[in-house]
Amino acid sequence: MSSRLHIYNTLSKQTEEFQPINPPFVGMYLCGPTVYGDPHLGHSRGAVMMDVLFRYLTHLDYKVRYVRNITDVGHLLNDADEGEDKIGKIAKANQVEPMEVAQQYTNAYHNALQKMNVLPPSIEPRASGHIIEQIEMVQEIITNGFGYESNGSVYFDVLKYAETNDYGKLSGRKIEDLIAGAGEERRVLEGQEEKKNPNDFALWKKATPEHIMKWNSPWSLGFPGWHIECSAMSEKYLGKQFDIHAGGMDLLFPHHESEIAQTTACKHNTPKYWMHNNMITINGQKMAKSLNNGVLIEELFSGDHHLLEQAYTPMTLRFFLLQAHYRSTLDFSNEALQAAEKGCQRLMNAAAKSEGLPTSESSDMDVRAWKGKLYEQMNNDMATPQVIATLFEAAKWINEIDAKKLKIKSADKAILHETFHTFSFGILGLHSEEGGNNEALDGVMNMVLDIRKSAKENKDWPTADKIRDGLKEAGVEVMDGKEGSTYKLK
Repeated sequence: MSSRLHIYNTLSKQTEEFQPINPPFVGMYLCGPTVYGDPHLGHSRGAVMMDVLFRYLTHLDYKVRYVRNITDVGHLLNDADEGEDKIGKIAKANQVEPMEVAQQYTNAYHNALQKMNVLPPSIEPRASGHIIEQIEMVQEIITNGFGYESNGSVYFDVLKYAETNDYGKLSGRKIEDLIAGAGEERRVLEGQEEKKNPNDFALWKKATPEHIMKWNSPWSLGFPGWHIECSAMSEKYLGKQFDIHAGGMDLLFPHHESEIAQTTACKHNTPKYWMHNNMITINGQKMAKSLNNGVLIEELFSGDHHLLEQAYTPMTLRFFLLQAHYRSTLDFSNEALQAAEKGCQRLMNAAAKSEGLPTSESSDMDVRAWKGKLYEQMNNDMATPQVIATLFEAAKWINEIDAKKLKIKSADKAILHETFHTFSFGILGLHSEEGGNNEALDGVMNMVLDIRKSAKENKDWPTADKIRDGLKEAGVEVMDGKEGSTYKLK
């Protein structure tokens, strides 16, 4: 716990105080999607993690430049150095231009994130728009002795690099183990005869005649390797060293490890902090095509998937993601999503009530200590589950103050209201499930639920049931719980 932001640095394997290279400016980069299909649940986690960090750093008055790229070329099937481009394959199958595929799925990605109230980044570069920068970086790597040309392709010389650098310092891999695991048999099977060593990775690939996306370069008509894209684009927009590089745990190796090698080979400093979000599982299993358990974000919103019992709103998904720490594995299930739905609605109901609370001459709670705890929790490597629990403490207070079971003075009420809204809406990025801070609807519903609550307290069960049944007919489901009643639109 600290009064200053601390984040877990994957590079150092420890939690460190965040100290920007050039305060108050902060540069951060997130590896965005390869846009060859509709966004799935896995795409949502890193985007939400970095959105919360972006919001919090901005709240702390840092001047943040947030770069999130779009990979629209060079990412081959199975993340390999041989084979078809993922986007090119879809383009051929549908007889369209590759950029049509890229644009279609970029739009789908943006649409899903917008529904989840994810703020757009400061800059969103595309790999295909930065071929010149990538060629220049490849040339620099060759000049510095860490890259070599072979049959029109260019590869990074991992063993040469490892003579003076630690290839594996981010992922924990040992170069000896990598060499031992890459024998001649694998080399021949993968068509990698033109490499000096099977661990060498492509910086530039000579295009085969049937390859659609290709550009002129000093070495061949071809296309960039997958890893060089992020190194070139992050340097262009954030400089030769920047503060935070983020992505999913699945990118640790080889993508991020190779980025560090490329950057070092260009005599640049690597990013100061590396942040990685953990993976999402479905009912305890890894998402995989073979298991038929992959869920698209839009399928979650529509409920149109065999694993889903109902549709879930974008705010339910966002709230659910925030209920787990970004570095822990997150398991999706209908039960967990339904609990998140109720929890999010509880917070929204409390937020709607917080401004109109009755005040007294004294307070029964320490609002300032509660506010301080929220900042401590955010500063502790963005502990959003604890932040949510602390907001629930205040939601209980709000309901009890509203019911005149607790007292709060005017100055404390102002702090409670402002802080509750700042953290719920401004930092966690939540909003009313009906899609836009629908305070009028919340106000009406809270009044109706209060009338029903009074009826139940007076044991006027016919009136209480009539309100519940009438709301149900109107498409509003009332959910009774220990902390009071909440509602959702069907």
